[in-house]
Amino acid sequence: MTDTTLRLSKRMSELGLCSRREADEWIAKGWVRVDGQVISELGTKIRPDQKIMIERDAQAQQAQRVTLLLNKPIGYVSGQAEDGYEPAVVLVKPETRWREDRAAIRFDPRQLRGLAPAGRLDIDSTGLMVLTQDGRIAKQLIGEDSAVEKEYLVRVQGTLAAADLKRLNHGLSLDGQMLKPASVWWQNDNQLRFVLNQGRKRQIRRMCELVGLKVVGLKRVRIGRVMLGDLPIGQWRYLHPDEGF
Repeated sequence: MTDTTLRLSKRMSELGLCSRREADEWIAKGWVRVDGQVISELGTKIRPDQKIMIERDAQAQQAQRVTLLLNKPIGYVSGQAEDGYEPAVVLVKPETRWREDRAAIRFDPRQLRGLAPAGRLDIDSTGLMVLTQDGRIAKQLIGEDSAVEKEYLVRVQGTLAAADLKRLNHGLSLDGQMLKPASVWWQNDNQLRFVLNQGRKRQIRRMCELVGLKVVGLKRVRIGRVMLGDLPIGQWRYLHPDEGF
């Protein structure tokens, strides 16, 4: 007989309740019930039809977690510091908060704890970056099944035949794997607009190289339904309660 049980933390992540890491934290604290019974043992397996409830303490903790939008400048890495370059999170401080941010949230240094990038943006690229304490948002943007669109303005040098523009839309492979279909079109004489729903390392730059183009500028302007808008470079704002990816 096939075993249909799965780890409680994995099931909670699948249901969008939290990330697996958050689930393990809540289970250890006794904040998770399955069919009314408190589960406090990590690694517990359950059936898909069993009912999961989380305690108010977990809900309150989750509600306090923040998500920020940053317009990353060139010269900062997305994650951990590397090769002498600082991570983009160092830009998150009271004096760099966008003055026009309408979120009714006060900055608190504790918001920097566990604040992590939900997706990469290369050191030589600019634009919209998401930093979050919320595992649900991280899973939505960078989880295995994520299909959230990301839109870029890409300045290029070189000539592009019509057939190669079609290949940019669909027909290119990287590292032996076929890329998912993209939407790519000319924005003006030297700038392309890319819309992707996957994020391979340096994907756009490598795609352009395959069709004889050199990228000289790359800016991410949208993630899902959230736009970069007028957010100044090097500044940040909170994701508002009425916004979603």
